[in-house]
Amino acid sequence: MKITTIREFDKKRSEVLTDEALRFVLYNAEIRKLGLTEGEEFAAEVLEEIMTVILPKRAKLRAMNLLKDRDYTESRLRSKLADGGYPEQVIDEAIAYVRSYHYIDDERYARDFIRGRMSRSSRARIRMDLKQRGINQEIIDAAFEEIYADELLAGEDPELEQIRRQIAKKHFDAGEAPWEEKQKFLAAMARKGFSPDKVRRVMEEKE
Repeated sequence: MKITTIREFDKKRSEVLTDEALRFVLYNAEIRKLGLTEGEEFAAEVLEEIMTVILPKRAKLRAMNLLKDRDYTESRLRSKLADGGYPEQVIDEAIAYVRSYHYIDDERYARDFIRGRMSRSSRARIRMDLKQRGINQEIIDAAFEEIYADELLAGEDPELEQIRRQIAKKHFDAGEAPWEEKQKFLAAMARKGFSPDKVRRVMEEKE
């Protein structure tokens, strides 16, 4: 494998590119110490040290540091590591490491995300937000089934209460509003992801 390019990544680091589409980032001091030069072949032992010692250790530490401040989905943590110049095989190793300690857990993330937003967002909006964060559909469905089942067993659909709060917030008088205003309100709630049938149900309570 030959080094084709060494280019600046930031003030202290450079990205190393090879003729076999492998790329990674090292500190400039490391590049000098390892004797990496454009146009030269990789010594097998040098490449092994980079890919099995230097980068995996650094990627694991980076992942741990990111997770100290906030939760990440696996997809978003992968993206953050990729932005740092880590190759895919190193990212896989770092993800496996933090997952083994349950520092990332997409199922837990989905449940916590739903609980934190179910009082102010529609199910459709929450689903869309979770998908955008890289949570797969099976995990989303399971989390919704678990959490909303608990709420329904308690005797209330949380979306109905959200709709009631929206009506109160907007000072919307469903009993007195003309048909056109009711349709306008229904359309506004639909854009937020609320079921028209549920909105009508709550509006009928006020009539």
